[in-house]
Amino acid sequence: MRRRELLAVLAGAAAASPTRAQQPGSPRRVGVLIAFPQSDPLAQAFVKVFAEALGRAGWAEGRNIHIEYRYASGDPSLFRQYAAELVDLAPDAILASTTPALAALRERTRTIPIVFVIVPDPVALGFVQSVAHPGGNITGFASYDAEIIGKWIEFLKEADPALARVAIIFNPDTASGQGLDRVIQAAPSLGVTAVRTPVHNDAEIVTAIAAAAREPGGGLVALPDSFNQTHHAIIIDTAIRHRLPLASTGFTGPHSARRQPCGSPGSISDQVSASHQPQDRESNRPHAAGIPPRPRR
Repeated sequence: MRRRELLAVLAGAAAASPTRAQQPGSPRRVGVLIAFPQSDPLAQAFVKVFAEALGRAGWAEGRNIHIEYRYASGDPSLFRQYAAELVDLAPDAILASTTPALAALRERTRTIPIVFVIVPDPVALGFVQSVAHPGGNITGFASYDAEIIGKWIEFLKEADPALARVAIIFNPDTASGQGLDRVIQAAPSLGVTAVRTPVHNDAEIVTAIAAAAREPGGGLVALPDSFNQTHHAIIIDTAIRHRLPLASTGFTGPHSARRQPCGSPGSISDQVSASHQPQDRESNRPHAAGIPPRPRR
């Protein structure tokens, strides 16, 4: 995911907005709906990198752009409330971070251009018609698909040849389980058994990882959905405590690899500068990334 691409889509969407046509020369207004609390380090990093990338592209708050941030803190009612608030502001474009944010915004508008990030398999979820031709007012960057999950398992196997069983951690309320059947069917070709491991809270995360640790050759894949992003610290800490190899993308923190996540705010900001309608701008697929496993005892 390149910063320039994301800025181009977001800016192109803003440039094509009906609001822009009615108010030439006025600063562009962009809404941003973030899944995490404002105090969360992930949210702070997201905003910081987004603003820095906008600045490098020539966009300055108070001069030629105004950004309205809303932080839903993972609360379904706040997603709906803030989606309504942002749409009522009639911005030139809206950035939706995570599936619940995108779903709430889609319920409120089919005309304001929306660019999404941290959304798994947007075609299967019905947000876009296809990767090449999204259609409608929505486009953006998928956080993963079945192919990329397979790459993470391959990555873990290369890093730890003793790997025999991988628990795929996800919250079915925030991540699509579609595509996992293909991953599970293909995993034996790598000498690995892959299993769905749904979780809904911290206690279930700890229990699931402890169970994976009891299996010979256990390992973890954490789907990069909004739930796992919010609970990244306990996932990483528990995996390290049990010395289990873990693969994902987008996690930040003292124990994780320092990689830029797919569809990060840096990449997003690059889309705030071209002249393409969302329906014409190709949605982007993720790249493989991972968190290096700890050595086994």
